[in-house]
Amino acid sequence: MAHRPRSPRHEYELYVELEIEHYKERVPRMTLLAIGDEAVKNLEGQAQFALTELLLCAEVDRIIKQRIGLQSFTTWRRRQAKMLAEWKRPERWGMRADDALVRAAKRSSEGHVLLAGATEEGPALYLAANGVDVTTLDPDEEMLDRVYSAAAAVGLTSRIRALVADLSSWSPDGPLNAVVCAAAAFSGLSDGERRRAIQLLQSATTTGGVHMVETSAHGMRLLPIEELRAVYLGWQVTVERGGTETERFLATKMVS
Repeated sequence: MAHRPRSPRHEYELYVELEIEHYKERVPRMTLLAIGDEAVKNLEGQAQFALTELLLCAEVDRIIKQRIGLQSFTTWRRRQAKMLAEWKRPERWGMRADDALVRAAKRSSEGHVLLAGATEEGPALYLAANGVDVTTLDPDEEMLDRVYSAAAAVGLTSRIRALVADLSSWSPDGPLNAVVCAAAAFSGLSDGERRRAIQLLQSATTTGGVHMVETSAHGMRLLPIEELRAVYLGWQVTVERGGTETERFLATKMVS
């Protein structure tokens, strides 16, 4: 399951590709047709080249890159280093130094963490910036696109695998050092399906690995603590509360 690192140049090319595609999705069709006409004229002036679809697409992308002012590789690399240093700080994402996710990142450095049902990009980007391989599951493709686009901006795409899936349909394909589940990850699952999904994640988790399950948010209980205690029998269990609004169930695997 370990992710294969990509070269900085490859990461930059992915960033440019995503930015160009986002531009194409935002502008009207007439704008794209006008760029296509401009590309044809440019290529027709280069008599040594036969006009092919591949050359035309490349010229369109070159025009768009110039039009939106994408930074050079050298500039991107400087910006990347600064942003990575900032993203490694838990405070950047509204977390404390003793937050459960921060502790999981330290424990899982160079390991693998599953994020399920996250409603924002912060957890995945924080973990990836700190050297953790991340698989993030969500049925919302738009949410995953935001995560991947943000990762591409700073060269972290090799650390993040974003999958349109939920816990009822996904199975681990390798060991996990930590599992972080928002309560939304269990939405729509029956009691039996929820129990089976947790047991599957437990079996994939390494000894010493930790599971963090959100049990309440905005002051509302979303998952019963006693049910979780029963499922995590034999694990070291604690419950952490973030003021009066949030509650997390933490379980550490003591035996394989």
